[in-house]
Amino acid sequence: MNVIDALHARSTVRAYKPDPVGKDTILKILKAATRAPSWANTQPWEIFVAGGEALERLRTAYVVRSEERVPSNPDLPAPQTWPPVIRQRMAELMSARARLIFTDRERDDAAIRQSLFESNYRFFGAPTVVFLCLDRNLSSWSLFDMGLLAQSVMLVAQEYQVDSAPAFLFASYPDLVRAELDIPEDLSILIGLALGYADTNHPQNRYRSARRPIQDVVHCKGL
Repeated sequence: MNVIDALHARSTVRAYKPDPVGKDTILKILKAATRAPSWANTQPWEIFVAGGEALERLRTAYVVRSEERVPSNPDLPAPQTWPPVIRQRMAELMSARARLIFTDRERDDAAIRQSLFESNYRFFGAPTVVFLCLDRNLSSWSLFDMGLLAQSVMLVAQEYQVDSAPAFLFASYPDLVRAELDIPEDLSILIGLALGYADTNHPQNRYRSARRPIQDVVHCKGL
């Protein structure tokens, strides 16, 4: 699969089959992805992978925290505000997904909407979650490198017919992840990437988000 095909094929999959992804395939994906560039070849990433019983324990613990309304406490704080134009795009995304996923009655059912939200805390049912970590002493410069790594993981996964989802909420309770995966305190847990095989019949996977026209994104001068 060439890079352009991989970019178009990739989508954020929010419901997975239980079929496991083999450890050998996971390691091949991650080995290729670590060819991602980084500032001065710092390669600042540390990668921790959860599957099997370890992931099931995390899944259960996350759901319990959610049901108990325990506030999330991510190592990388979420933005408190967004520019209006970005808020609009986010609202349009949520509205479009809701129209596709829910019936009119379900859209008004708080319990159904809450269950959908809590699918994040079930890691979308994925058989594998990759957690990307960064030394706490490093600056936001290295966050750019971590983004390059995350994109690389998801694109390489396409080569192996493995679907993916990047999810900030996977890192909502870093203390649980740290304890389960023996992640040192000097590492920040930035994000989780679900890896697995899409449940193509699930309504969560029917939606594909649109992209802004390239004329609105790119600003050229002298070309």
